[in-house]
Amino acid sequence: MKRITIFSGHYGSGKTNIAVNYAFELKNKGLDVSIADIDIVNPYFRTRDSAKELEKAGIELVALPFANSNVDLPSLPSEVYGLVQRRDKSVVIDLGGDERGALALGRFTPYIREENNYDMFFVVNFYRPLTRTADEAIEALCEIENAAGLKFTGIVNNSNIGAETTKEDVEKTLEKADELSLKTSLPLVMTTVDEALFDAVSAPNKFSLKLQEKLF
Repeated sequence: MKRITIFSGHYGSGKTNIAVNYAFELKNKGLDVSIADIDIVNPYFRTRDSAKELEKAGIELVALPFANSNVDLPSLPSEVYGLVQRRDKSVVIDLGGDERGALALGRFTPYIREENNYDMFFVVNFYRPLTRTADEAIEALCEIENAAGLKFTGIVNNSNIGAETTKEDVEKTLEKADELSLKTSLPLVMTTVDEALFDAVSAPNKFSLKLQEKLF
């Protein structure tokens, strides 16, 4: 595990829910953890929805001041700089997908590169429009890399169709995830599975997900 873990992916990939679950996972391992929401693209799915649970677990949350509102301005809290620069705790970053969202990371890229203790994981849902194939996913991946100024270090297969997802729905995307890994030379670091299906699904590097509760 690296000190900084960044999750990004195309719109609707589910990266926010993964980032929150991953922060809890790190905390359960005894690490001092902060989670930063710098997604300036999507105002509807925010880490702030889990604010009470994060606070109860002792996880610091740094979120956009306009989270859970209909205002979506590219204004990032100064606390994010501190998390990147201090180097005294583990940091999980929820980064907006697509070019516009990834640009938000650019101002922190020099510090991240200097420390060189990060992972940036590309989250893909093969059931979402524009990422239904490995080649489509690669196009989105390259757009984010170019805008963020950082290279991805791994892939997260988060393929699902929401509450309707079955074990077969997850397993039938494994070949696509392997194809994406092969074509990008990036490791498949995890296959996320809803906690209710976790034991039933046969997949490499499974990561159990508890769905984030939405407040509105």
